[in-house]
Amino acid sequence: MSGLNGEDHETDCGIVLSEVYLYLDLECSEDRRTLIQKHLDDCDGCLREYGIEHEVKALVSRCCGDEKAPRELRDRLRIKLDQLEVQVETREFLP
Repeated sequence: MSGLNGEDHETDCGIVLSEVYLYLDLECSEDRRTLIQKHLDDCDGCLREYGIEHEVKALVSRCCGDEKAPRELRDRLRIKLDQLEVQVETREFLP
């Protein structure tokens, strides 16, 4: 079965499962959501795994949904995130 990027089905399952939280949190593009939803509709294995992930997320939300981190913690995290430096590794292939 061809999937998200025209690759074999097994690879696509790994991609879908690695992005399931982005999908659940509506943090991916609409195009990506559509591709992931189509894959979940067509793949029983991923759909089962997605169901488990969805249930865990719903349980955490019900149990901890109203709790907020202390203001001091949020402020410290914002400062750390502002200081975060992202490093990107590139590789060039020479002929």
